Amino acid sequence: MGAPVAMVTGAARGIGAAIAVKLAGNGMDVAAFDIVEPVETVQSVEKKGRNALAIVGDVTCPDDRASALEKIRETFNRLDVLVNNAGVAPKVRADILEAGEESYDRVMEINLKGPYFLTQAAANWMIRRRSDRSDGWMCIVNISSCSAYAASPYRGEYCLSKAGVSMATKLYAARLAEYEIGVYEIRPGIIETDMTSAVRDKYDKLIAEGLTPIRRWGQPQDVADAVAACARGDFKFSTGEVINVDGGFHMRTL
Repeated sequence: MGAPVAMVTGAARGIGAAIAVKLAGNGMDVAAFDIVEPVETVQSVEKKGRNALAIVGDVTCPDDRASALEKIRETFNRLDVLVNNAGVAPKVRADILEAGEESYDRVMEINLKGPYFLTQAAANWMIRRRSDRSDGWMCIVNISSCSAYAASPYRGEYCLSKAGVSMATKLYAARLAEYEIGVYEIRPGIIETDMTSAVRDKYDKLIAEGLTPIRRWGQPQDVADAVAACARGDFKFSTGEVINVDGGFHMRTL
């Protein structure tokens, strides 16, 4: 049968790269999907002693999604874990009273629509594997954000897209439960990546003042650790669960 296989989108850098390497360290072969060649991620996976497949594609493109799954089928003949990590912030933070439709469409296509339909295709493959008497653990992990519930009026499209990812998690968790396919939402808070580098000073100050009970930036590895727990099957009776990786930001404290 071979080792379990994970597909990680947005795997070329940041959180996605950390997830791919962590899963490799947990004994999984990895298909690393990104809009750019995920060279360093593949090398890091192979250093862990696992097989890696680099796939260049756009999660918003139906043909690229289908081609990616076909390459995984040809290379590994199985898919056990899908991690929907690919995502973008608005190119310009704009007041919702002024924001344009172009930015809205771009963010929603990448962050919500693409992953939604990639999940659909991957889930149907997983269901077929179940019908072929594959009894191993399979799951889908969506990387959302604390912006799924924390309103930021200067990046409304991002907040809406992540709220949509949160609901998509519930929908697929409910639909796939009968096939014993788990679906989870990992909800990062303030994570130190390229995406947050432009607001470094702002969040340094807020964290120091107690915005998060754990007073430090989150790291991609923190998110990867949570994904790995789901991928291992540590929460088999907890489908639809939300795991906050945010230093306690989600708590309302006085």
